[in-house]
Amino acid sequence: MRLCGWVLRSKTIGRVVIVEVSGGDVRPYVLVGKQDLNPELYNTLSTLPLGSAVCFEGEPAREQKSKRGTEFEVKSIKVYAEPIEPLPVELVGKVPSLLETRIKYRWLLLRNPVEKAIFRVRQSIVQAAREYLVNNGFMEIHTPKIVAAGAEGGATLFKVQYFEREAYLSQSPQLYKQILISSIPRVFEITPYFRAEKFNTVRHLNESWGIDVEQGFIESMEDVMNTLENLVAYIINYVRDKNKEELETLDVELPRVTTPFKRLKFEEAVDILRSNGVEVPEGEDLSDQAERELGKIMSEKGNDLYFIVGFPWQSTGFYYMREEDGHHTRKFDLDFRGLEIASGGQREHRYDKLVEALRLKGLDPANFSFYLEAFKYGMPPHGGFGLGIERLMMQMLGLNNIREAVLFVRDRTRLVP
Repeated sequence: MRLCGWVLRSKTIGRVVIVEVSGGDVRPYVLVGKQDLNPELYNTLSTLPLGSAVCFEGEPAREQKSKRGTEFEVKSIKVYAEPIEPLPVELVGKVPSLLETRIKYRWLLLRNPVEKAIFRVRQSIVQAAREYLVNNGFMEIHTPKIVAAGAEGGATLFKVQYFEREAYLSQSPQLYKQILISSIPRVFEITPYFRAEKFNTVRHLNESWGIDVEQGFIESMEDVMNTLENLVAYIINYVRDKNKEELETLDVELPRVTTPFKRLKFEEAVDILRSNGVEVPEGEDLSDQAERELGKIMSEKGNDLYFIVGFPWQSTGFYYMREEDGHHTRKFDLDFRGLEIASGGQREHRYDKLVEALRLKGLDPANFSFYLEAFKYGMPPHGGFGLGIERLMMQMLGLNNIREAVLFVRDRTRLVP
């Protein structure tokens, strides 16, 4: 068996040398060399600089004594590269790194089992989502990330120069996935979002990733909510079953998730918050603080995951279907312990109502002509959602900052690495 990795830790005890190698697994490989059995191998192992890139031949030891990783009986080892200067960060976790250091050297800190476990879980989240959606008849799509108009408009668009024209980085595949419902009943995309929000909080990024889903021929918003709650339950239970080693490394216990999730009307949420001393301005969405407080209250009632439905129309996107009263919309949020992890709802599929909504929102229908055209040729009732991968990870793993859930951070202050 040939395995490769980087020297993480080395310790010599008398005539025995123990070397930990960080490879593809979460737990390191533990190599044990004994001077009296193989002096040449012992000398090589005992002089390996930390950070060296090596490959070794060996087999798992018949008796596994190490509690840190898988112990190997090594037959030979080859050194491919040694650091030319001391490592800029401590990789074994004895001295916890500051978040700023972790962000700067995440690519190097991935040799650490804890850092590696976070991103093995992320891989499983994406794999589980794709598996669930494909198995339930959704077709994976890829939409443009350089667009002529934003799905949400406003000041959260990143402008780019596109030859002689002005364009934007995509906030969301919203408009494109809706267009495709005119021909494909169920679509999804695992996609980046670019939003020029000036927030610099523990829950905001300017480049993030999401699982975007749209489905047609729905009877009501409930059809979409059912898809979302079943998807989230599938993802969490998948990670719970498939990533036991990673969860153990992260000291995380994931309870099994069952559906349905609690449905809470927006007005109910406001009443609950006000009765607990949290002020919510009329006609506005819930603030981050209000969401956190509501999360504590709902968790005490046994609802870690819950929907908020029936939002005021004035605080939602133009593409959501309005209720007959004209004041509410068929939009929902899915919150996980006080953090919004997904947002969606039933869309407006009637051409004339969509044009009217654009105008009421202060948008020019002429800028959305490519989008509106799709609604002229038999667009069925439809709806969808966007599920934030980093936000889901935060709540699943108990991370303190969303930046811990992304390899290369893009926020208000970072363009490198």
